[in-house]
Amino acid sequence: MFSTMLKSKIHGARVTGANLDYEGSLTIDRDVMDYVKILPYEKILVANLENGNRFETYAISGERGKGEICLNGATAHLGKAGDRLTIFTFGLVPTDQALQVRPRVVRLDPKNKIENGLCPI
Repeated sequence: MFSTMLKSKIHGARVTGANLDYEGSLTIDRDVMDYVKILPYEKILVANLENGNRFETYAISGERGKGEICLNGATAHLGKAGDRLTIFTFGLVPTDQALQVRPRVVRLDPKNKIENGLCPI
């Protein structure tokens, strides 16, 4: 049997823009993606703390160090610049190993820079 466990979590990501005329996805600063080990094109769950919207999409890499968090395609309708997001990834783990999983969790400052890394949950 397998359990679906939290792999990574980004707290307080601020939306920097929205691009309706794009294929879909969420652009995330590549430095932040690397820090929490989110892969390009990996499935993500996103929660918008301002309006309660939750949606699934995939991550694409933004420029390193630019702090970009951009809603693309249909997700552009689910938030606006300045909204705070929480971004999650999950993985399947054999249930007998699930209690050993330690997710990568980070909190971002208002400019989407790493404020404190690897927070315990």
